[in-house]
Amino acid sequence: MGQHTARLRAPADFGLALQQARLARGLTQVQLAEELGVPQSTISAIESGQSTIFLRRLLEMARTTGVDFTASWSDDASRG
Repeated sequence: MGQHTARLRAPADFGLALQQARLARGLTQVQLAEELGVPQSTISAIESGQSTIFLRRLLEMARTTGVDFTASWSDDASRG
């Protein structure tokens, strides 16, 4: 079991971290989408680093104020 941490500075960073965390839990995009009640295409767009106005503004605010975003997840598929 491994513990992972990533610094999130761009939409692609968020997408990759979420993809790796999903895979660590042993979930497909379809399974995660069903769990969240969103289309699979939403999961795909986020994981591919597709930027949204909200995410771009959030990252700009973080840079301006000195806030760092990080993500942590475990390889333990039984967690969650």
